[in-house]
Amino acid sequence: MRRHRSLLLPAPLAAAAIVIGGIAGFFLGFVAVLLWIDRLLDRLFGGTGAGRVEAERAFRRLARGHRGPDLAYVAMDSGPAAVASRRALGVQTIAIDSIVGTVDRHKAESFDRSFRPAEWSRGRWTLMYLAARRGVEMPPVSVYRVGDRHYVRDGHHRVSVARALGARGIDAHVVELT
Repeated sequence: MRRHRSLLLPAPLAAAAIVIGGIAGFFLGFVAVLLWIDRLLDRLFGGTGAGRVEAERAFRRLARGHRGPDLAYVAMDSGPAAVASRRALGVQTIAIDSIVGTVDRHKAESFDRSFRPAEWSRGRWTLMYLAARRGVEMPPVSVYRVGDRHYVRDGHHRVSVARALGARGIDAHVVELT
């Protein structure tokens, strides 16, 4: 039933068009038919039907579980990471679960350890979610690898969206710290 619900949404508009009648009813009916055709074509040709409302719901669901800033942070300008040797490994698919932190202090204060976003990132996050649901290929994230763990340099929102969509892996430019 849920799959067909989006095809039925123009029905109230069509009913209102009949009740109103006249030129206003004609235009309302015309809009209802266009909406129905648009949704039917999405279903027939592989459209996801992913819209802003779905993205907002996904964001609210994640943001409700946001526990505050508890994402692991590794400072790259001091301590062991600052003097570690680096080896670029290129683009690899890494396990989402292996991403445990960040090298950006601001992002460590914005995301929790499950990469649930803070409220301020709603706009950017929902745009990324929509793009991912519509099949837009995202650029690889950038990470540092320490042992079997990864710390995000760039791509925090992409990691968050991938986790929200249940992805098991994500493409990443990997730099290994030894």
